[in-house]
Amino acid sequence: MKRIGLISDTHSHLEESVFKYFEPCDEIWHAGDIGDASVVDQLEAFRPVRAVYGNIDDAPLRRRFPEDLRFVIEGVDVFMTHIGGYPGRYNRRVREILSTSPPDLYICGHSHILKVMPDKKLGLLHVNPGAAGNHGFHKVKTIIRFSVDQGRIEDFEVIELGQRGAIPKNGRQKPLY
Repeated sequence: MKRIGLISDTHSHLEESVFKYFEPCDEIWHAGDIGDASVVDQLEAFRPVRAVYGNIDDAPLRRRFPEDLRFVIEGVDVFMTHIGGYPGRYNRRVREILSTSPPDLYICGHSHILKVMPDKKLGLLHVNPGAAGNHGFHKVKTIIRFSVDQGRIEDFEVIELGQRGAIPKNGRQKPLY
């Protein structure tokens, strides 16, 4: 069994609390729009990281990480990309990949909308962890933890990191504006 911490759309911002929430995780997966390389450097110093680049990521991050990542872990076939859509609304590029060879688990970011939903037609689970950074239209920063074990994907936990644009002060969240 492996515990996974899933994050996306950090846009150069990494909440310190992420390390507390990802403490029980064996790996961290970043679904793109990393922003500054220091974000992934900090995550890699903490746990092994698998990541894809997003549309805001610069040339050095695009050389460091692929656009698409396909791998098998604990008997689960995983496909991760940044921009791809969700069941019934995949973009053309991702729809062709998924319909040709559907994975068990399809992960993307980009929309800043947290989703965990099955695609019954393709027999896969779609996961978007929402956005963990301060840039974007989302109101609450989110990450996800889950387990993969002997071909199963289970134990999903959605973690809210606080309001977008908020910074911790004396244990409370206060808006910046």
